[in-house]
Formats: sequence, structure tokens, C-alpha cells
Amino acid sequence: MADVYTHGHHESVLRSHTWRTVANSAAYLVESLKPGMSLLDVGCGPGTVTAELAGRTAPAAVVGVDTAFEVLDRARASADRLGATNVALICASVYQLPVATHSFDVVHAHQVLQHLSRPVDALVEMRRVLRCGGTLAVRDADFGSFVWAPSDPMLDRWLELYLAVTERNGADACAGRHLRGWARDAGFGTVTTTTSTWTFVEPDQRRWWGELWADRTLYSSFGAQARRYGLCGDADLVAIAEAWRRWAAAPTGFFALLHGELLAIP
Repeated sequence: MADVYTHGHHESVLRSHTWRTVANSAAYLVESLKPGMSLLDVGCGPGTVTAELAGRTAPAAVVGVDTAFEVLDRARASADRLGATNVALICASVYQLPVATHSFDVVHAHQVLQHLSRPVDALVEMRRVLRCGGTLAVRDADFGSFVWAPSDPMLDRWLELYLAVTERNGADACAGRHLRGWARDAGFGTVTTTTSTWTFVEPDQRRWWGELWADRTLYSSFGAQARRYGLCGDADLVAIAEAWRRWAAAPTGFFALLHGELLAIP
């Protein structure tokens, strides 16, 4: 069966995805990039990171891949806005990449493996398309390690619900801690693991993150799936959204998200 994407592509989700840049989402990869390197960006979404990576590897081609055809229009707009003329976009599955074996110097995937039911199989396919000596770069959040203050039982409920939904979808929302093991299982020999965080603490940061997750809880596929699976009702989702807004308004509000990062060579 096809993987189920927990987030979907509601505006509240794309609001988060289009915020991502190389600086806040792929800094661990920067030193490995050089002009002329061919790069495959798996799960490129609206393409903000893809277009920035293309600027660092030009004039070589950068290929963005996503399973959602409609989001590739946003990726094309991102490339056009940033002047990335070396970007090509393909609608395809990570399990069957429509590119030749050993054809890329770098394969990059940001926040992808946490949504897959077969992450090791996906990594095997990424290894197939890497050239000898090429670099795999993956970064995934680890929801089980998220921390926040002040405490709120409805935010605890949010995390419990999110983990339950992803489990029903056959995915692992704590992917960040498993990247090293998955890469070894996929046959990668040299593996370097690091971590980094997104931290939301200033008033504008809290307002953005809290409103984003309030909307995602109410309107994105996450909330719809939670209801469909019988894990909660509408009242639960409303209460969670209100908790996010309370957190955003709290002067002592703090939220930190741990990410696992991995650079690997076959």
C-alpha cells in the first residue's frame, strides 16, 4: 500500500515548508557542496531549500522529486523567484526514482524518512542513484524529543495524538534517532551523524509556530486522520488548538525541536 502523508498540503503545512532555507534546514550539508555537483532533492515539497541548493551547485542540474504533483507548481515558483534556472522537477516515488543508477553526486532528503513505512528501502534506492564516493544527506525531526514550556496537558495530548496518527500510518515520527541505524541497514559504509534544533522563543517566533500548529491541528490532514482513525473528536482538536495559542501568548514560552542529521557515503 502507498504511504500516507500525515501532514497533507493544507496552507498551514506549506506555511511551514516554505519557511525552510538551507541555513535553518541543511546547514550540515553546506561544506560538502561544490559548484558543478549534481544533486537530487527527494521530497522537495515547495522547493525553497531545493532552489537554494541549486544556487550552491550551479551550473550542474538539481532535480527535485515529490509524490504530490500539485506542490511541484510551488517548487517551480520558488526556483523562478530565486533565479535557479538549473532546477528540474519530477513527480515520482522515492522507492522508484526515475533516474539512472550512479547519476548524482549528492542525494538530499529533508523531513522525508519520518513519513515512510519503508525508510530503509527508500535509502537503498537513494544509494542506487548515488555515484561512487557521492554523499547522502538526510535530516529528520524526532518528535519524541521535543520539549516545551510552560507545560500544558493539551500539548501533551497533541504529541500523544501525533505519534498515534503516524503509527497508524506505518511511519516513525522519531526518525531522527534512527537515521544512523537505517543508513547502516541500507548498506552505507561511512556514516557521520550530527544533530541540530529549531528553537522558538521570541514573541514573533512563538506567534508564528503556535498559530501554525493551531491551524494544522484544525485544518490539515493530521487532524482529519486523527478523527478518521477514531483517536479523537472535534472537541479534542479545538482544545489542542487553544493550547497552542495559549503557549504562543505565554511570555515564558519555549519550544525546541531536535533533528537528527546524517551524511553518508556508500
